[in-house]
Amino acid sequence: MKQNLETLCIHGGWHPTKGQPQQLPIYQSTTFKYDTSEQMARLFDLEDEGYFYTRLANPTNDAVAAKINALEGGVGCVLTSSGQAASFYAVFNICQAGDHFVTSNNIYGGTFNLFGVTMKKLGIECTFVDPDWDDERIHAAFRPNTKCFFGETISNPGGCVFDIERFARIAHEHGVPLIVDNTFATPINCRPFEWGADIVTHSTTKYMDGHATQVGGAIIDSGNFDWETGTHRPSRPDLQPLPCREGSGHHLTSEETAPAQVHSAPLPTREGQGGGSFSCLTQPDESYHGLTYTKAFGRKAYITKIVSQLMRDLGSIPSPQNCFLLNLGLETLHLRMQRHCENAQRVAEWLEQNPKVGWINYCGLPSNKYYALAQKYLPGGSCGVIAFGLKGTREEAIRFMDRLQFVSIATHVADARTCVLHPASHTHRQLSDEQLRQAGIAPDLVRLSVGIENVQDIIADLEQAMA
Repeated sequence: MKQNLETLCIHGGWHPTKGQPQQLPIYQSTTFKYDTSEQMARLFDLEDEGYFYTRLANPTNDAVAAKINALEGGVGCVLTSSGQAASFYAVFNICQAGDHFVTSNNIYGGTFNLFGVTMKKLGIECTFVDPDWDDERIHAAFRPNTKCFFGETISNPGGCVFDIERFARIAHEHGVPLIVDNTFATPINCRPFEWGADIVTHSTTKYMDGHATQVGGAIIDSGNFDWETGTHRPSRPDLQPLPCREGSGHHLTSEETAPAQVHSAPLPTREGQGGGSFSCLTQPDESYHGLTYTKAFGRKAYITKIVSQLMRDLGSIPSPQNCFLLNLGLETLHLRMQRHCENAQRVAEWLEQNPKVGWINYCGLPSNKYYALAQKYLPGGSCGVIAFGLKGTREEAIRFMDRLQFVSIATHVADARTCVLHPASHTHRQLSDEQLRQAGIAPDLVRLSVGIENVQDIIADLEQAMA
């Protein structure tokens, strides 16, 4: 039975039967027993599904991944030890030395550094583009060896709204997938697959957890990108995610073992730009006796490769304890997101009218440049994060933050408590002024993450600190 998001938040992923615990249990074990050597051998050859080592799969982790997969509407989900690991794996799974990808320039500072500095050391180049550029300028960023396009539904910390449908079209014209970080919007407020995105990532540390108790990430695959032809296939509304099965190790649809079928003609690829082959998925993997992921696993090729190759070799897994805590947060995600958005809207309206505020960026305000995009992609609300700047100097912005009482200065964002940060001094401190401008971050930008406290108390604390 197809269920709504509110129900999936509570019941998705774990379906206890007679005598089983109502709450998802913690399988705190590194290893799992088998009766014969042949059973274990088949697992290592990817010929059977099952649990044998928690670095590759664990029942607690898999149940939570199945819930997130159902919320996003994908065919498979993998959890990682952090949002940074999710961003890295999502790109690295289809890029290797000598490849290139394109990304929006207003992404989270840690991801900006990961893409622009660290991955460059691995031989993977990245071109940053301003999402406000016209199509011609965006197209010019693609190369013959481009493998994907990356963006954030709502940028951190700037609060810009990503035109998913537009950039999906551009990416697909070049024969590459669109990867969207949906951390701030969450699937409660936006499901990027419905707008043409192919892969979604999350920092589950943020709203999904909601209580600042665990660090984690997630990668979800739509199953809609055909890696052999470089084409995006139409969504398949008839494919509903199956519940996590005992010992499955993956979270797939009813078409889980069928080879990928192309249901649409290839999109045109611009001469000399993009459309490169995804040999890491379509050619034999020597570390698995010549297995080819697309031929063996069809629509789950991308997710299977992350588990069987990247997790095997790099090991950025979350602990079962952390996944248990994440699941508790997911159970109230739909309730908290509504309160975050209601509070943030009230605070944004108050800031917009405050004479001490020089500027504000919150897409819920009718005066905001992203308001129309927000109405399209985020009609039920965006998130609780507001970007604004006070009139005056950077030092005055810092003094304002230092005088706050219960609103805390914290590097974290998007949990139950209201917190504030000055990115130029904190999260983006490693960037030069020129890089800050390239990332769309003003030196006076204050990132305010509005929590779920009483909104009048939040406003009162802001007001006394500005006095």
